[in-house]
Order: sequence, then C-alpha cells, then structure tokens
Amino acid sequence: MGVMRFLHLHFFLLLIISILGAIDGVDDDQYCDCRYDFPPDFIFGSGTTAYQVEGAAKEDGRTPSIWDTFVQSGEQPGDVDVGCDQYHKYQEDVKLMADMGLDAYRFSISWSRLIPNGRGPVNPKGLEYYNNLINELLLHGIQPHVTLHNYDLPQVLEDEYGGWISPKIIEDFTSYAEVCFREFGDRVLYWTTVNEPNVFVLGGYDLGFLPPQRCSVPFGNRNCSKGDSTTEPYLAVHHCLLAHASATNLYRTNYKDKQHGHIGLSIYGFSFATPTSLKEDALVAHMAKQFFYDWILNPLMVGDYSTMMKKRVGPRLPIFTKDESNLVKGSYDFIGVIYYKDMIIKYIPNPWNIENRDVFADIQAQMGELGEKSSRSAKSLRGVLEYLKQDFGNPPTIIYENGFKTERNSSLQDVARVEYMIEHTRVVLDALRNGSNINGYFTWSFLDVFELLSGYKSSYGLFYVDLDDPDRKRYPKLSAKWFSNFLQVKATSLHLDGVMEL
Repeated sequence: MGVMRFLHLHFFLLLIISILGAIDGVDDDQYCDCRYDFPPDFIFGSGTTAYQVEGAAKEDGRTPSIWDTFVQSGEQPGDVDVGCDQYHKYQEDVKLMADMGLDAYRFSISWSRLIPNGRGPVNPKGLEYYNNLINELLLHGIQPHVTLHNYDLPQVLEDEYGGWISPKIIEDFTSYAEVCFREFGDRVLYWTTVNEPNVFVLGGYDLGFLPPQRCSVPFGNRNCSKGDSTTEPYLAVHHCLLAHASATNLYRTNYKDKQHGHIGLSIYGFSFATPTSLKEDALVAHMAKQFFYDWILNPLMVGDYSTMMKKRVGPRLPIFTKDESNLVKGSYDFIGVIYYKDMIIKYIPNPWNIENRDVFADIQAQMGELGEKSSRSAKSLRGVLEYLKQDFGNPPTIIYENGFKTERNSSLQDVARVEYMIEHTRVVLDALRNGSNINGYFTWSFLDVFELLSGYKSSYGLFYVDLDDPDRKRYPKLSAKWFSNFLQVKATSLHLDGVMEL
C-alpha cells in the first residue's frame, strides 16, 4: 500500500506541474531537466577568481599583480581593495554554496598573495587563507577546483623580465605550481594551470586593453608604450603551453600517484557568426574558429602547432624543440571550456605582409560581440562541444564558465539569466547524450564580482553583493534559487515570484 500511495502522489505532482504549465502558457522548454538526468558523477558548480572576489588587496603580505596595475592606471576603475571581501567572508560564502547544493567551487589562487616576490619564500598568511578556504569547502562537502593563473601575474615578474613573453616564466610558474601541489594537493583533485590563454593574449599583448597592456601600432586600440603585437601574442601563448606542460609533468611525476588528482588547461570556446552571407565572411569565420582552437589544442594533442597555424603566422610562430614537443603532447587530463556567446566576425582585406601582421590580420578578420538576442542562444555552445568531439578526439571537458551579463543594479528577479541557464544546461545534457565527454558544468559567477572588461558596471552573479554596505551583504537572485532547485531536484518554474517548489 505504501508503494501505491507513493506512485499516486508522484502522478499527482506531475499532473499539477502539467496543469500549471498549461495555465501559465509555459511550454516544455521552460522546464529544465533536473540534475538526476545527468550521470551521478557529473559535477555542478560555480566560480570566481582571486582578484575579482577576495579583496584584502593590501593585507597580510599580498603584493600587486599586473591586474592591480591595470586598475590603478584608470583603465577599469573600481574598489578592489575590499571588493566582495571573500578573504574575510569565505565561511559565509561557503555556507551559501552548501545551502544551494553546489558540488564544487572553482576559484583561483593569487600568486602574489601566496608568493609575494613571485619566487622564493611562501607567505604564511596567504598559505593560511587558502588552507582555510579549502578546508571549509570540504567540511561542507564541496569540491575545490583550483586555477593557478587568471590574468594576475605578480607585477614583480612583469617588471623583471616581461612575464609571459620570457621563457624565464616557465621555471617560476613551475615552482609556484609545486608549492600549490605540495601544500594543497592532498585535498584538491582538479587543477587548471592557465585560464583561457587563447584570449588573454589578445587583450594583453595584441590590442593592449587588458593587463599587462602591451601592444604596438597600428594594431593596438590605445597609445601603446611597449610591446609588439606581431610577435608577443605568439610568444606568450608558447610560454603558457610550456609552463603548463612543465607543471603537468611535475604533478604527474611527483604528486599524482599520491594525490590522484586531475590537471588541465582552460580555453575560451569561441563560436563565430557573420554579419553577412558573403562567402568571404563565412570563410574567415571558419578560419578563425580553426585558428583559435588549433593554437592551443593542437600542441596539447600532437605536440606541435598545426600546419594551418604555421602557414598563417610564418616565422613569427615559435618552434617547439623535440623535448618540448614531447613534454607538451598529452599534457592534460581534461580541457576546461569557457563559453558565453557568439562573436561576430567579418572579413577585412589585409594590407600587411606576413612579417607585419597581428593575430587578427593573420586571419584577415575583424571581431566583435554580437547583440543581446544572439547572446541568449545556446545553439552555439552545442557547436563548440561538437567541434571538440569531432575535430579533437572528444577529450574530457569541464565547462568552467558559462554566464549571462546584466546591468549590475538590475532586479534580483533575473529571469533572463534563468532562461539562459535552462537553455545551456539542456544543451549540455543533449551533448552528453550524443557522446560528448563532458564531466562538469559551472556557472559564472557565484557572486557579482569585479569584471575584467566592465568592472562593477555589469554582473554575472547568482548573488548580488551590496558594495555600499560595509559588511558586503549578499542577496540571492532568482537564478540562485532556480539553480538551487535544479541541484536539489525540486520542480522549477519561472512563475509565482520566479520559483515554484513542489
């Protein structure tokens, strides 16, 4: 009789959901599949990065990073000395994560907080903070997923030898990684070495509008005082790949057998659309997609840049030695994917010869963001995942960033973000069912953080942070409630004040 009553109750609940959907005019697409439709070991999480969320920029021995210098230059003003203040409020934030039902939290370590001089002595206060954060996550059953570098290289290394454009960075990054593996690896099972190198070099070393603001005329969109847009983006990526491979080799040699973790690198998942139906635009969109994926993934897969990359870039493309090639090949356990929306790309005639071209001239393209309507479509994420499956051997992947931008002080009822999350989680589920090797999905971002491109003007967060409140109080948005319901397998709808629970 107990089983029969359960079945009758289950049927009754489904009937209520169907009736409510019919009454409110909701079609099936407005109901998101719950997490139980995913494999039991599939990871759901959310993320932030150190510079964007920690605050305490001048506390407890932390020294400036190139991101500090970028903000202090006035390029993207904002209060980052305190910011969201997770440095002091991490326990409160972890409690919010646990209450939501998150499996995992992705965060980055501030190199200049942990090792203030870039190399040498470890800062005890920095070590204490990250140990406390990791332990607090584990206490609440939340996996820590750690990124080692996210745009915030210690300024001292940039000043000393130019940071990522110098091969010296390989040794220093490997030493920094070893400190992290040694101190935190007994509790951290997922490591990302470098976040989206195929995009941070474009803003940092080609166009010069992101840290460390290196570029050269006529390519940079600012008055550049240092840099070379024709060569430095390729040097920076080359050294990112070698530093990643060196750290991966160290981890596999000295730590993996004891710690049983996984190590990878994240790429920005470009998807391109064209403003016209001209064949030139279609061709350059295809070329750009191949270019930005091959640039990072081909060396990881086969130990060398692709023939296409060599042909387009010519002698400006660095060369892997035989030992370097062997080191880079296969140096990943997973690929992290960063995806937000389409980019629009257009063919432009190239007036420069091969020795005097930047990255965009190498693909004869001009690129920019598409409009809001296109940014809401999840079809392009499906294309990214299928491209990885078909063209790169279907590597293990984790979607580490996926989010929707709104104005910072807009309503807590962020229905558009919920719609975006519904569409994109469904695409991930469809891709899984079609054979894509996806192991996790993380929203960007857990809190409204200091964004690289817009500071505090825009937000992606599940939680609003009141920056006018000395206590930096957090407020859940509709998207946080929806995601919590999704994760805790409760029926969800966009009606009745945004979230209905049955």
